[in-house]
Amino acid sequence: MSKVVAELQYSAEHEWLAREAGNSVTIGISAVAADALGDIVYVDLPEVGSTVTAGETCGEVESTKSVSDLYSPVTGVVTETNPDVVDDTALINSDPYGAGWLIKVDAESDGPLLSAEEYAAANGGEL
Repeated sequence: MSKVVAELQYSAEHEWLAREAGNSVTIGISAVAADALGDIVYVDLPEVGSTVTAGETCGEVESTKSVSDLYSPVTGVVTETNPDVVDDTALINSDPYGAGWLIKVDAESDGPLLSAEEYAAANGGEL
């Protein structure tokens, strides 16, 4: 699996963002981050209906190595969380760009985002 997916945008804090219909975006953590964290054992996601702010923490991911904050790459309202990753956190490691997505947000505005090329160059990832 590629560590960086060309069709996505990324935050400097290792979250990825996929644009969906309208203002909806899907957010997860990159394979680069998942690999660095190691086996993820717990995830704390924001509540549906809560507001997240670009660049601010919105949850956390705990691995066997450390605890890391999740940062929202956009400002908006959380419309959905992924119950599958709460029940099976290994999905974040095994399929970070697919079944391991974390939240969906109705985005009002973006924070600073990187293209896949910029993210890969900054993090030694491969497209």
